[in-house]
Amino acid sequence: MRIIFMGYHNIGHVCLQALIEMGAALGDEIAAVVTHADDPQENLWFASVRDLAFAHYLPVYQPADPNDPAFLEAMARLEPDFLFSCYYRRMLRQPLLSLPRLGALNLHGSLLPRYRGRCPVNWVLVNGETETGVTLHYMEEKPDRGDIVGQTRVPITPEDTALTLFARMTAAAGDLMRETYPGLRTGQAPRLPQDHRRSSYFGGRRPEDGLIDWQKPAETIYNLVRAVTHPYPGAFTSLLGGKLFIWSGQPLAAPVRAAGASGQVLAGLPGEGLIVATGQGQFLIRQAQWEDEPEFLGPVLATWKHLVGARLGT
Repeated sequence: MRIIFMGYHNIGHVCLQALIEMGAALGDEIAAVVTHADDPQENLWFASVRDLAFAHYLPVYQPADPNDPAFLEAMARLEPDFLFSCYYRRMLRQPLLSLPRLGALNLHGSLLPRYRGRCPVNWVLVNGETETGVTLHYMEEKPDRGDIVGQTRVPITPEDTALTLFARMTAAAGDLMRETYPGLRTGQAPRLPQDHRRSSYFGGRRPEDGLIDWQKPAETIYNLVRAVTHPYPGAFTSLLGGKLFIWSGQPLAAPVRAAGASGQVLAGLPGEGLIVATGQGQFLIRQAQWEDEPEFLGPVLATWKHLVGARLGT
């Protein structure tokens, strides 16, 4: 079997590692690794697919457009049996998808048909889900719609951030690739149509989508904060004319101080942080940062008495 692998990020890395190991055991060949040139403006906190490919002497391609006819011609000469896309960021279209003899497959970070589209690990936290997963499916031109080969469920804990959840999803992705590839190459893997009536789609997220609306319930604010905290761009608000990032916090089970207007700093909780009123309940800020300044932890924030009475978001 000859494989074209297209991938990026940690999930791309772990899936390529799985295919390298299985290919060595089964006598299959990774004929090309297609990835992205790193963006120097991006926070590169994740593993490198390119470096893994170099370490195993695999040919690496970094096309600006994978659907370009010249690139397609180069891939056609490889006569691939499979194409795997694992967190590759560009849309793949025909005739590229029809190039591999046995199919083009994608590893998506959700339990399809739910959370099709971009940034599923962030969206499931924003929306307060308690479960997500990874899905390997055949590719169509429309994103994340093809028949499912396999899925692995990943629980979401109340304490999860995007980073901790993504770590478990990465491990699940590698395991799913190891479970499904042997059946794919022998033609024995399942191929289950998606129920499109149950589908949902979410687009990409931008840094400005981290703006906190203090009129929302404290639980909703918490879900946004943990969905975009480090290493993502962060949730933020305005305060005293400046931009304040909220890196961690929690909804309080019961009010600790008298109620106030949404976004009002009610008090400092000794050793813990700042208590803020929300549209429903109170939120404890445990870690915050003025733009372009050092981060402050809860015990320091709790001493900022000059902020009591100030309104966040104004």
